[in-house]
Formats: sequence, C-alpha cells, structure tokens
Amino acid sequence: MKKVLVTYDMFREGFTELVSKYDVVFPEGRDFTYEEVLEMIPEFDVLCSMFDFPVNQELMDKGTRLKLVSNYAVGYNNIDVAYALQKGITVTNTPNPVTDPTADIALGLLLDTARRITECDRKLRTLKKEMKVGVLENLGLPLTKKTLGILGMGRIGKALCKRARACGMEVIYHNRRQLYIEEETKLGVTYVSKEELLAQSDFVSVNAPYTPETYHIIGEDELKQMKRTAILINTARGPLVDEHALVKALQAGTIHGAGLDVFEFGDYPLPELLEMDNVVLIPHIGTQTLETRIEMAEVVCQNVMGFFEGTYPVYKVLRP
Repeated sequence: MKKVLVTYDMFREGFTELVSKYDVVFPEGRDFTYEEVLEMIPEFDVLCSMFDFPVNQELMDKGTRLKLVSNYAVGYNNIDVAYALQKGITVTNTPNPVTDPTADIALGLLLDTARRITECDRKLRTLKKEMKVGVLENLGLPLTKKTLGILGMGRIGKALCKRARACGMEVIYHNRRQLYIEEETKLGVTYVSKEELLAQSDFVSVNAPYTPETYHIIGEDELKQMKRTAILINTARGPLVDEHALVKALQAGTIHGAGLDVFEFGDYPLPELLEMDNVVLIPHIGTQTLETRIEMAEVVCQNVMGFFEGTYPVYKVLRP
C-alpha cells in the first residue's frame, strides 16, 4: 500500500476517499514542522504539502521513495520544481478550485477601491455624524466603460475577464503567449504589449504566476507608465509587485489607488499602506471559503489517485 504524508491538519472531509485506499499520515492538532517531515519522508511515496511548506533539494534527497508531491495550492513557488523533475518526482497543484473565488476577490477589490466602499464604511464607523456626506464629498470611479488590463491571462485572468465584461468594462491583456484568436473573440479581449497595457488601462490586475521572470513585474518603471487615475489590483503573489515602489507611487500620486490580497514581505503589508485611504488591504483571502478549501483538499487527493491509478485527471506542473 502506498504511503502518503500530509504536512497540514485540516479538512479531513476532502481526504475520505484517499484514506480508504492508502496509508495516510496526518499531524494531530497542528502542522508538521519541516524537521519532522525531513525525518519521516524516507518512508513515504507521496508528500501532500501546503503552499507555505518548503519542498527543497534536501527534503527530496531524503525522500528515497518519493514519487509525487501533491501541493495544496495553485502556486508552487514553495517547491523546487526543477530539481523535482530532475529526480523524476512529479509535482501537482490545484488550479480549478481556486479560479472562481480568486476572480471574485479581484473583482471585489476593483469595486471596493474604485467606489471607496471600505473607506466610507471605516469613516462612518469612526467619524459617525462628523463624516462629510455631501453629494460631492465621496466621489469614486466607475467601472462601466473603463479599461481593465490583465497581466496574466490564465484561468483566473479569464474568469476575471468574464466578470469585468459583465460590468461593462473593456478588457485588454498581456500574457507570455497570446491566446488563439478564437478564444480572444469568445472572451472579447485584445492582446497588447505590456507597455501598451500599462498606458491604456484604468485598472491593472496582476494575475501571473510567481516565477523568477515575474518577480517585480510591477516596479517603479511600470508604475510610472500607468495613468495617474489608475488602480492596481494584485491577487496573485506579493513579490510580483515592488511594494516599496508602490508606496512611493501612491504617496506621490503617480497612480490613484491599489487593492491588495497579497503582500511582498509575508502576511502583512508595509505599514505605510495601512495609513492610506485609497488602498484596500485583505489578508490573502482569495480562496478562503469553506467549500473552496474542501474542494482543494479533494483535488490534492485526486491528483494522488489519478497519478497511481489513472482514475482522475492529474494537474501536473510541467516546468518551474
């Protein structure tokens, strides 16, 4: 019987079928530490890792039986994928369950930042009747007839595109590879260069994967190319945006505002961002619905069973 090591302790509901077929080991009441997994891994055929658990060369060298790393996330920058592929270890992720909830959050940040929803809510609670509520006091920006530029037209980018089009927005995009013309026509989008996207967009949404090539895909130079009235949205990975440069751009009025679900330096934003009314900040809740979390666990398990038994599609990571 194949042995499966799960590094995290949550959502056992999603593991029901896997537990019935395999010898699955979970931590009890807490996540396993890296040191614990390093000691245990030689006995296991599969490692089910969380998005923040490092799967590095040291760990894979210890895993002499390891054939599969089934990651609980769409992102996989916690895994040395190049080394895994070199050793013949398959890496999988969970793209489908996170698509719609992340696109929902991106659209929510668009609406919130543009129409100053959180800002007004916060002021009503703190200022109460001292808040100015005149007809010209809390003007925001519309979405209808505005241009959304999507950097990274993968699953989430396409899902956001459909939502934006339903709001009456024009959508342009830049991607590592241009979509086929039939898909562009179906989505109602136009491919442009990165420079054109930054110059033309009223909203820029970052939806690219995190790789060495996309690190600081939005930096000081890119922010200067954006409209002064533009809003930046990031629901992908924090390091795609140079957060220090973003602070300076917002302070200088280089761009109008930002909506962030992820931060460059961990779980919390730079303190300057917390003081800005034109910035909406949420703590990486893009996939945080109970249904999504359980579905992600199910896909983690389906990747394992599909890999060994061929009973489910396997979401393989084919390149770093």
